[in-house]
Amino acid sequence: MGRGVFDLDHPWFRPLWRRILVTGVALGWGLFELAQGSPGFALLFLALGVYAAWRLFLTFNPREDE
Repeated sequence: MGRGVFDLDHPWFRPLWRRILVTGVALGWGLFELAQGSPGFALLFLALGVYAAWRLFLTFNPREDE
């Protein structure tokens, strides 16, 4: 599979706490931006958080270390 900028199948994401942290920070920052009245950045970070949750929890398939 491709190894682009957002390689969410990287072995670094294997521990559950890292996947939770990355997803939580993105969603939390999106909520923070929404509370501060910045809907554009809120939408950006909430979308990143949803994408991270989808890739890191539903379709996560880490490749082997190289």
